[in-house]
Amino acid sequence: MNTMQLKRLTLSVMMMGASAAVMASGYHFGTQSVSSQSTANASAAEAADASTIFYNAAGMTKLEGTNFSGALNLVMPSVEYSNASGNYPTGGAITLGDGGSGTTAATSGKITEDLIAVPHFYLSHQLNDKVYLGLGVYVPYASDTEYQRNSVLRYNLNATSLTTIDINPTVAFKLNEQHSVAVGMIAQYAKAHLRQYANFGFAIGGAGANGLADGFADVDGDDWGFGYNLAWMWDISDKTRVGLNYRSEIEHTLSGTAKWNKSKAIATFGAGAGTALANAGYKDSEGASVDITTPESLSLHGMHKLNDKVDLFADLTWTKHSRFSTAQLKYANAKTGQGNITYLNPDWKDTYKIAIGGSYQWSNPLQLRFGIAYDKSPVPDDNHRLATMPDNDRYWYSFGAKYDINKSNSVDVAYSYIQIKDAKANVTGKCSAYGVSQCVSSQTTATADYKSHAQILGVQYNYKF
Repeated sequence: MNTMQLKRLTLSVMMMGASAAVMASGYHFGTQSVSSQSTANASAAEAADASTIFYNAAGMTKLEGTNFSGALNLVMPSVEYSNASGNYPTGGAITLGDGGSGTTAATSGKITEDLIAVPHFYLSHQLNDKVYLGLGVYVPYASDTEYQRNSVLRYNLNATSLTTIDINPTVAFKLNEQHSVAVGMIAQYAKAHLRQYANFGFAIGGAGANGLADGFADVDGDDWGFGYNLAWMWDISDKTRVGLNYRSEIEHTLSGTAKWNKSKAIATFGAGAGTALANAGYKDSEGASVDITTPESLSLHGMHKLNDKVDLFADLTWTKHSRFSTAQLKYANAKTGQGNITYLNPDWKDTYKIAIGGSYQWSNPLQLRFGIAYDKSPVPDDNHRLATMPDNDRYWYSFGAKYDINKSNSVDVAYSYIQIKDAKANVTGKCSAYGVSQCVSSQTTATADYKSHAQILGVQYNYKF
């Protein structure tokens, strides 16, 4: 039997490596509250409601009594690929779709769901004049991508989904009338799924059987990771405030199972094909794991009261995305002639995001809010852009409003349009690209163009006890 080469399971490595804060560059969802979303996340120094627990937990010292904020973001992402092409290890073009079922391989399509709902919850409590307690439960990632089963890119990935939840208890201390600090723990749960296609036709029948008997693996994994957050807020005057917020790296060892579907290989080549593939290391079910250290981030933000009606905001955030430079996905079973490791070398770079915004008090109950932001992508070039996440630089345009129903109840609404630069991905599965002689990879090469944008609608309810 010929050696079966499987494409690296890129998304199980990349998407499972969740950090702390996916509509921003890299992994980040991009917004954890609607009040901040309305200013393109420029208003971290405002501390207007309990969601300050995420953006700068020292801001809890600005909230009297007990405060609750519950937010819901409705995300409408659009990631479309076109002009896609690919080649088998033998150099022949990928033209058949879905394991030789008679369909032609698709070269374009949309890979995102039309709508994703993402909730966030925060609660703060003033223990006394100096100490404030808080708890945030929020979703830093909620993503779902799927190529057609007959896509020319199916050997790179086919379907992916990710859900993560952060639980973030925090305590803030008011040092004096000007300075406050905070410290918290982050417990982060990540769960991911991947469907990865494999060229079993080539494994059994050689170059002449390329694409005639596709198989696929469903890969599932989850993990708890732990980190911390630190914050400082300084009221320079009654008009100007600045703050710093640090969120630590989080280490994940995502462990789960890979289940191989070999039904088409068996239907095409007979029952012996299933036995041969299992003997080559492709068991019906096997363990899989990957170690990931997600990036820390540091934010510097400010707020200035221009007058009784106008507040101005700004935020500069640095993220150490270079932590996602290399990764290894390890299978429980070695594959004949390939070992048991999938290598990944995205070589991401550190990034920055800059946002500016403001608010205008239109009337006693109604405040209008707006903001813009530039978010730098960590992808260095087309040769390092992953088909699983065709990330690129993006611009945020946001506006919204806050309405005070009464002294205890208020509502925030927001709309954001995220403009993402067009991108191209040149994908290679060749082991030599990672400086090794063996790797679990299809050895296919592929290229595609991507057009992406996103819209986010948000609504948030705030209650003061």
